[in-house]
Amino acid sequence: MTRTQIEAIVAANAAGLDLALAAEHRSGVVAFFALAAEMAALVEGLPLTIDDESGSVFVPVAPGEAP
Repeated sequence: MTRTQIEAIVAANAAGLDLALAAEHRSGVVAFFALAAEMAALVEGLPLTIDDESGSVFVPVAPGEAP
């Protein structure tokens, strides 16, 4: 993604959430979004096999019940 695309996404998300994004915070938000996009690209680039399927049932465990 280009910086222009990231800035547009950040602006659109802020508007969609009716979130006031202060000018002094915008560059940090854009930088973090760019970092997140880079991490997502790395994950998306990994090949998956049938063994990588998620479990069919998710059962949450309370913190006190964790092994």
